[in-house]
Amino acid sequence: MSTEVKFYEEAEDHKLRFAVIISRYNGKWVFCKHRERNTYEAPGGHREAGETIFRTAERELQEETGAIDFNIIPLCVYSVKGNTRVNEKYDQETFGMLYFAEIYSFEKELHSEIEKILITEDLPTEWTYPLIQPRLLEFVRKSGCM
Repeated sequence: MSTEVKFYEEAEDHKLRFAVIISRYNGKWVFCKHRERNTYEAPGGHREAGETIFRTAERELQEETGAIDFNIIPLCVYSVKGNTRVNEKYDQETFGMLYFAEIYSFEKELHSEIEKILITEDLPTEWTYPLIQPRLLEFVRKSGCM
């Protein structure tokens, strides 16, 4: 069984563990490179205790890209089932919320685990989550919100 990504209109709030934000700046894609990896990923991360999933998305976008002025919109719930770094069991399904953000300005320096951001017209060839994030990006492209 391979990694399976599904899209939903909604899910119970308590199931939403992650937020991923597909982002653009001046018509280009925005990706992050973590200090401990040689790959790129869309901004996003785990929901913290007591935090709304929307606040998770805002916080992760700010922390991982340095975005200070942006418009962020929720698109859909997604789930991942299969062998991944976050699923404890092979058949476990985990849920997150997918967002789209238009970034207007950034801080001068990053203050997180992110080493650098990549602003590009082209998509990365080396993804941190190659079976998941390209699928999320394709969903955003098809949604017509950009």
